[in-house]
Amino acid sequence: MTLTFAEQTSDTIPLHVIDKATLAAFTSDLDPAAQAWVTANGFSATLGSTLVIPGPDGTPAMALVGNGDAPARTRQRFGLSAARAKLPAGTYVLHTDLVAEALDEAALGWLLAGYRFDRYHPQSTPKAQLVAPAGVDAARLMAIAAGEALTRDLINTPASDMGPDRLDQAVRDLAQPFGADVSVITGKGLLDDNFPMIHAVGRAGPHAPRLIDMRWGTNGPRLTLVGKGVCFDTGGLNLKPGASMGLMKKDMGGAATVLGLAQMIMSLNLPLQLRVLIPAVENSVAGDAVRPGDILTSRKGLTVEINNTDAEGRLVLADALALADEDTPDLILSMATLTGAARVAVGPDLSPFFSTDVGVTDALKSAAPKVADPVWEMPFWDPYETMIEPGIADLDNAPKGGFAGAITAALFLRRFVTDTPRYVHFDIYGWNPTAAPARTKGGTGMGARAILAALPDMLDL
Repeated sequence: MTLTFAEQTSDTIPLHVIDKATLAAFTSDLDPAAQAWVTANGFSATLGSTLVIPGPDGTPAMALVGNGDAPARTRQRFGLSAARAKLPAGTYVLHTDLVAEALDEAALGWLLAGYRFDRYHPQSTPKAQLVAPAGVDAARLMAIAAGEALTRDLINTPASDMGPDRLDQAVRDLAQPFGADVSVITGKGLLDDNFPMIHAVGRAGPHAPRLIDMRWGTNGPRLTLVGKGVCFDTGGLNLKPGASMGLMKKDMGGAATVLGLAQMIMSLNLPLQLRVLIPAVENSVAGDAVRPGDILTSRKGLTVEINNTDAEGRLVLADALALADEDTPDLILSMATLTGAARVAVGPDLSPFFSTDVGVTDALKSAAPKVADPVWEMPFWDPYETMIEPGIADLDNAPKGGFAGAITAALFLRRFVTDTPRYVHFDIYGWNPTAAPARTKGGTGMGARAILAALPDMLDL
């Protein structure tokens, strides 16, 4: 599977993008036979619909893809990309009035529509290829598609083949072609180097817990990405019911997303210093598993009462964030599949985020719609701080009552970023429950394209 554009050839097929409003005018300019073909096939230019118009010899003379109307496009990202699976084999050249962000979305959607997770079973792939449309940065779009494919592959891979050791290897595999440096602290070394909460969460797992640290770039502003790498989450001794445990291979979706974003950044050779921190663990049940009621002392020195072992993601992130904060980079950004409360609030399609800096917030909110990667700002609501203070310890990992679960989790994490003024936390889902254009059912990147597009404003690149 290669998500790339095709080379221009002598036998390319014109692919016309047609709005509902312009269909009649476009059809009137066709020859009578082609007009009759359009009418006979009932082509109405609905979003993502296709029609191949044959030439005199029966081979495709051109193809049409419907672009619907404004309301339809508002309700469906990457709608044009649905055409790729419907078109016959061939190399197509886009004919369209689309420009700027709309053209980028059409071209990127075409690439992403070619993604298939085929590690365990062959998957049919679209045969239609597209020449990079004039006016797009083809190299950038292919780098973005490759980063998204990495994220999807990592999330889709089951925990039997994506435990902490395999996630470790995935980081090394990513780092090698870009000359990035990787160091890893494993097992009891976490205790020696003062990462007690990462060790506590992962010590019951079949593979040793670890903190993975990748660095790339020597010049420019410093960006640190922290991704939750819980490779499987049973819930620990607060065991999840089977239905809730079924998708927990995706609980390393934060790590997968920051790795996809890191690949984009390195592929595009952005002028910054990148650090990626991934606490990689499996939250398992065993005799040495962390228990409800335990009190852990974090790397930051803050004590944490464990009132639910299924609220483990914030524990491993906390130690990693404390390390990131010690380095005081220009921006720390954490990414995690952290709370069901975030899903209840915004569903699986939006990426909620929390930010300590209004400039960063504005940059994300401005960039996201331009790259078809929707985000939604959530508040670091200070009056809820008391909800994460149990009295017996500095912090509570699972406040009672269930109110404002995404906010209290974000407030918990913020306690570990005290010296770096600009901190952003994303609480993503990392999974597409229903297949959609350019987004297969399964693992999916969320927020990465918005972050990439916002980096120039966030870091003055």
